[in-house]
Amino acid sequence: MSMQKANNKSGFFANLVRKQIFIPIAALLLLAIFNLIADPSFYKITLGYNSAGDPVLSGYLMTILDYGSELAILAIGMTFVTAASGGQDISVGATMAIAGSVVLRVLCGTNSRPETLQAPIIVAFLVACVVSMLFGAFNGALVAYFRIQPMVATLILFTAGRSIAAWINNNELPIVSEPSFGYYGGFIPGIPIPTPFFIALACVVVIGIVLKVTTLRLYIQSVGINESSSRLNGLNPEMIKLLSFVILGVCVAVAGFIKVSRLSSINYSVIAKDIEMDAILAVALGGNSLGGGKFNMTASILGAYVIQFLTTTLYKFNVQSDALPAYKAVVVIALVVLSAPVVRDSLSRWWKQLRKSGAKEVA
Repeated sequence: MSMQKANNKSGFFANLVRKQIFIPIAALLLLAIFNLIADPSFYKITLGYNSAGDPVLSGYLMTILDYGSELAILAIGMTFVTAASGGQDISVGATMAIAGSVVLRVLCGTNSRPETLQAPIIVAFLVACVVSMLFGAFNGALVAYFRIQPMVATLILFTAGRSIAAWINNNELPIVSEPSFGYYGGFIPGIPIPTPFFIALACVVVIGIVLKVTTLRLYIQSVGINESSSRLNGLNPEMIKLLSFVILGVCVAVAGFIKVSRLSSINYSVIAKDIEMDAILAVALGGNSLGGGKFNMTASILGAYVIQFLTTTLYKFNVQSDALPAYKAVVVIALVVLSAPVVRDSLSRWWKQLRKSGAKEVA
C-alpha cells in the first residue's frame, strides 16, 4: 500500500513537471519566496493620491502589475511569431518607438506643443495600429517569402526603427497637454488600479476568444512543426507566418500607445529599450520552444509577469539598470540549456532511476 502511495505521488509530481506552465509557476514561486525571506515589505500595498488628487494603489506588486502588462501584450504577439516562424522579432522595441511617434504626430499635428488635441485619441491609436501592422507585414514578408531568418530580417527595423520614429516628428519631442491622454498609461480617475492592466486583460480576452473559436492555433502550430506537411494539407505557410507578424504589429502598437501615454511625450533612444529581450524571455520562460511549433499562450503571459517580477526585484535590491541584461542573460542561458533535448533526456533518466531507488527503499 505504501509503495502504491509513493508511486502515485511520484507519478503526480512527474506529470506536474511535464506540464508546460510548470516552468513559469515554479519561477514565480521562487521569486515570491525569495522576496518574502529577504524583505516582507516587498508585498506592502498602500493607498495614496496622485498629482491630480485621485486615489491610487502603490507598491512593488502594483509596479509589476503595471509594467508587466505591457510585456504581456508583447508576449502574445511574440508567441505567435515564435511558434509560426521558429524565430523571434528583435525589432519590437524600435517599432514601439515608431508607433508612439505616430500617435504623438497625429495628436499634435504640425505643432509639437499644441494647446488642444489635433485629432481624437482613438484615431491616433488606429493610425498607429495600421502603421505597426505594415511594418509587421514588412518583417513577415522577408521571413515568409524571402526565406530570411527572423532575427536577421527584423534586424533592419531594429537598426533603423528609432531613426524612423524621430523622422516622423522631425526630431522634435512632442508633448501632449491633454490630461485624458495620460489615463491610458496611468490611472483612470476613481480607479486605483493601473489602466495598462485592464488593457492587457482586454487583449488576453480577445486573443483567448480568437484561439477558442478559430483554427488559428492549429494553423500556426502546424506550420511551426512541419511547414512542408502543412502545405500538403492545404495550408498556406507563407500567409500564416505573415499573419503572425501582423498580429505582433498590433500588439506592438498597443504597447507603444501605453508607453507614450505614460509621459505624454517620447524619447526616441530610450523608449522600450531592450524590451525585445524581455518579450523573447517571456516566451521562453513560458516553456514554449524557441524553434517553433506548439505553444501555450497562458504560460507566455504568466512568463511576462514573472520577468517583470524579476526586474522589479533587481531594482529593489539596487541593481544598476545597465547590469539588468546580464542577470536576464543568465536566465536565458539556463532556460535554453534546460530546454535542450540532451538535458531533458538526462533529467528524465535521472528521475526514473530516482523513482526506482525510492520504490525499492519503500518496499
